[in-house]
Order: sequence, then C-alpha cells, then structure tokens
Amino acid sequence: MSTITKPHHIGRNISRIRELKDMKQEALAQALGTSQQTISAIENSETIDDEKLKEVAIALGISVEAIKHFSEESIFTYFNTFNDNSQGTIGNQNICNFNPLDKVVELYERLVQAEKDKNEYLEKFYKDK
Repeated sequence: MSTITKPHHIGRNISRIRELKDMKQEALAQALGTSQQTISAIENSETIDDEKLKEVAIALGISVEAIKHFSEESIFTYFNTFNDNSQGTIGNQNICNFNPLDKVVELYERLVQAEKDKNEYLEKFYKDK
C-alpha cells in the first residue's frame, strides 16, 4: 500500500465552489471571456496552470489557496460552528449585517449596466442591417 497522497482535483474543487456560489458554467465562462465547454474542460481537469487558476479565482471572488485547499468537510465544519444566536436575530429583533442602501445601489448599477448592454446590442444589430 502506498503512502503517497493523491493531490486535490482542482477542477472538481472549482466546480463545487462554483455550485456553492450558485453560479452556472455559462456565468463563469462569461466572466472569464471563454466558452461553457472550456469551463467544463477545466472542471474535468485534475490540474490547471497557475495563470488560469488565478483568473478563475478572481472570477469566483476567492483566493487561489481557497481553491487548492477546498474540502467539503471544512465547509460543513465551518457552518456547524455557528450557534443559534448568529442567525441574524437576537430575541425577536432582526439584525441586518449589511447596509441595505449598498444593496440598492448595487442593484441599480447592475440594472444600468444591463440597459447599456442592451443598447449596445441593439445598435450593433441595426448597423448590421
């Protein structure tokens, strides 16, 4: 029996992290400027070159180390350490852990960007006709 440990499957880690962030392969592909098929190939790869791994980490909003050392057990351990009072309430009072105004601004910026993208698409569409 060998004592050599098998390295983490980096592609599988990327896939699980992406799923936990509720992100589809298409969304990650768009963030990286590539195709969904390329993301599928990355997620099926046991190893990934460091430059591509860094790009994926940035797109997922996490560190390269978090991808390399990801494990399901650590996620469960992390969430199991919360006690009942950290669920956003104390007694009957709700506690807001973020500024709601920031969320409104973020939503507004996303809506404005969506409108800009739509206008760009329509301008290009009508120029081609």
